[in-house]
Amino acid sequence: MPVLPHAKKALRASKTKAQYNRQVKSVATSAMKKMTLKPSKENLTAAYQAIDKTTKRKVYHHNRAARLKSKMAKLLK
Repeated sequence: MPVLPHAKKALRASKTKAQYNRQVKSVATSAMKKMTLKPSKENLTAAYQAIDKTTKRKVYHHNRAARLKSKMAKLLK
């Protein structure tokens, strides 16, 4: 448990960011799962948008996003 005030604030911020990141990841994961189960152009677009949002918000690294998008595109072929 943090003792110093700035450490307490950092812990609060860390918890808030972790919760937000979990939410963003969850949206992306569900979009990718939907694409995996039923490949279609609409699902591919939704998965791309979700992956791009995670990258923009720095939840996923851009290389990971590229890898996931490539994987999703292969499913459509």
